[in-house]
Amino acid sequence: MVVDDIFFCRHGQTDYNAEGRLQGRRDIPLNALGRFQAKRNGTYLRRLLGERAGEFRFVASPLSRAQETMRILRRELGLPEDGFETDERLVEVSYGDWEGSTLEEVAARDAQAIAAREADKWNYRCPGATSESYGDLLARIEPLLAELEARTILVSHGGVSRAVLRSAGKVGEWDAAMTIIPQDRLLVFREDGPHWL
Repeated sequence: MVVDDIFFCRHGQTDYNAEGRLQGRRDIPLNALGRFQAKRNGTYLRRLLGERAGEFRFVASPLSRAQETMRILRRELGLPEDGFETDERLVEVSYGDWEGSTLEEVAARDAQAIAAREADKWNYRCPGATSESYGDLLARIEPLLAELEARTILVSHGGVSRAVLRSAGKVGEWDAAMTIIPQDRLLVFREDGPHWL
């Protein structure tokens, strides 16, 4: 990944986010706050990039919450809303059988599983055939990161942002897994490391 003006944006809030539910690959739409957050990030990018915005490549996760966030960003930048690519590698980490539940609900069913996850959050796979660890997710997106060139704006998910921080930001496994990923801020990668805007 060429680290020069690579911007990462997490999708805006959904009702699952508001309720503390694990979304993973469930296709949950943005809520009103999520649309406001996406607009805020687009407005910030417009002030920051100005006319340069049209020089950027735009790539989103195919899940609708990421695509809607990207459309709002592009509208705020004065660009055609649908002028972006999607890439399956940017889809959120799979939480397997836990998707749709809160961690409290999972703990009530299986406290040992929650304890195992907390002991090694980066490498833990939730139960279920489709489940991934953050390490698995990183392996999935590293080829995409290697392809990225300067002046790219990505819209994806909280888990994906942790993997990007681990790879491009050289953040350790524990710190990457525990990092809070806001939905109303942007992460930019430059030569001196990652910065929240």
